[in-house]
Amino acid sequence: MSMMKKEIVVIGGSAAGLTAAITAHRQYPDRSILLVRKEEQVVIPCGIPYIYGTVGSPKKNLIPDAPLEANGIALTVGEVVGIDTAGSKLELDNGDEIGYERLIVATGSLPAMPPIPGFDKGDIWGIYKEVPLLTELQTRLQSVNKLVIVGGGFIGIEFADECKKAGIEEVTVVEFLPHCLMLAFDEEFAVEAEKRLQDRGIRLKTGVKVARFEGETHVERVVLETGETIEADLVIMGIGAVANVKVAKESGLKLGATGAIAVDRTMKTSVPNIFACGDCAEKISFFGGVPSPLKLASIAASEARIAGANLYGIRRENIGTIGVWSTAIGEFALACGGLTESMAKKAGYDYVAGTAMGPNRHPGCMPDAENITIKLLFERRTGVLLGGQLMGSKSVGELVNVISACIQKRMTFDDIATFQIGTHPALTSSPIAYQLVNAAEMAFMKAAK
Repeated sequence: MSMMKKEIVVIGGSAAGLTAAITAHRQYPDRSILLVRKEEQVVIPCGIPYIYGTVGSPKKNLIPDAPLEANGIALTVGEVVGIDTAGSKLELDNGDEIGYERLIVATGSLPAMPPIPGFDKGDIWGIYKEVPLLTELQTRLQSVNKLVIVGGGFIGIEFADECKKAGIEEVTVVEFLPHCLMLAFDEEFAVEAEKRLQDRGIRLKTGVKVARFEGETHVERVVLETGETIEADLVIMGIGAVANVKVAKESGLKLGATGAIAVDRTMKTSVPNIFACGDCAEKISFFGGVPSPLKLASIAASEARIAGANLYGIRRENIGTIGVWSTAIGEFALACGGLTESMAKKAGYDYVAGTAMGPNRHPGCMPDAENITIKLLFERRTGVLLGGQLMGSKSVGELVNVISACIQKRMTFDDIATFQIGTHPALTSSPIAYQLVNAAEMAFMKAAK
């Protein structure tokens, strides 16, 4: 057993932990910093589905250690099994101890595994962010002909598309909501996404739950609540994630409403000198301040830049989680920032929506021209932007970030209708038919009635 002490210690080496450590170095360059993680190598979390098709190997989907070295951040590989908050030290699984002045907990999340009868049979896989397990799954998938994916959210459809691309004959997605991606997009966007998936040979079973998994020692069949049976060589569970808070909870850190570590706007926990960020930290929505279940690497990095800056004095505060995401099915992309219509209704907003569609080049006969559809939601009384959804060409993956900026700055119908844009025939939509601007005008016309 040995004892080491650093001024700043970060637990976790993924999007939140690495970003928090780098931020701490930038903000406090004279402080000693140590990052502790249990993995020898860290996978890029959002890239995991692409291991099985486009990228080809977990080894090609790694977060490099070079940023640690470049920023003078020390690294210890080991699992933290306890936090002594009174003594300001960590206990590792090998018995070593690490002392700290300031601690950032960025332990991430684990895949949700609901207790569906038979879920503990062989070849039912949760997607853990660990290279050995992901490598084992890749080897196993090479002899799979019939794959069933439970969950039609981002993880589910991206795995389905990549595994189909890799040559698996039958790929079926089971989703209990009426449409895939329905938690993330309004119905017209989800329906279009489903068409693209089906065009690529993926079977969809929507509006139905899994009743049980059947088989001897390994899964052989997935039985739906309708009684329908789907043969399966392997099942991937893609139904979301739960905060990894076991050590934090056992060490006395308070948890929030969604079961993640409670934090304030500066990312402080209930214990002095301990901060938390990323999937393990509680989220509060930008819209109304209610608890938010969102877990995204982009949110984790943003929170990490707040936590890392506030260690020795408050320099940044969290405005709340807006939620910005995107996905792609082949060349077709979808993106969303802020609230969808179903989210706005649930939150109690009186809103108006405006939609505009048109080519992303001008004229439309230009090479690479594809249609983009943008739908914007505004609060009716104030005209403030609440959210935006986009589908079409891959450029929507960046355009949604513009929408997020507009939401953060509480821009209105008029602000966006008079938005000063740059356009070019080979790069963007026409200034006359610019979808972002025209969607705002459409919504204004509805609100003015």
